[in-house]
Amino acid sequence: MADIEIDTADLERRMDGAMASLKHEFASLRTGRASASILDPVLVDAYGSNMPLNQCGTVNVPEPRMITVTVWDKGLVGAVEKAIRNSGIGINPVVDGMVLRLPIPELNEERRAELAKVAGQYGENAKVAVRNVRKDGMDQVKKGKSEGMSEDDQKFWSDEIQTLTDAAIKKVDEAIEHKQQEIMQV
Repeated sequence: MADIEIDTADLERRMDGAMASLKHEFASLRTGRASASILDPVLVDAYGSNMPLNQCGTVNVPEPRMITVTVWDKGLVGAVEKAIRNSGIGINPVVDGMVLRLPIPELNEERRAELAKVAGQYGENAKVAVRNVRKDGMDQVKKGKSEGMSEDDQKFWSDEIQTLTDAAIKKVDEAIEHKQQEIMQV
């Protein structure tokens, strides 16, 4: 009977990837000041596929409360505007020829609560990603069982995977808590 190893380092790396992705999404939730990274999650339906906004135009921050997007293709101006409106970042673009001006609104209490909710949704998505990695790991343990893994090894690897999962979920929860506090600070 062969010793069957589960690659916990790979599982941990994938869980860390979910955390890195969450931090990237949180960076797009800049609160009071304009930041080009706010538009990072925006995908534009262009040329029959979804493209990141920065591949459709130039994003600039000319002043602290304004972002401009200069669209390269005149035919995409409407698609870029629609993508920004539907992205849930709470900014209404003003179209001026091939330039979209995005005034960053002052954050009122309602908008802060909205952003905190968005941060919570991002966190939930990260938890789902972590749980999917956990499921992959548990599937590897089940596969090991069918290949003759001992019950002790199954228990060991299941516990190992659960420990990694718990640690990753705890990190996600702490990140959500921190970001929501940051957003709600006036």
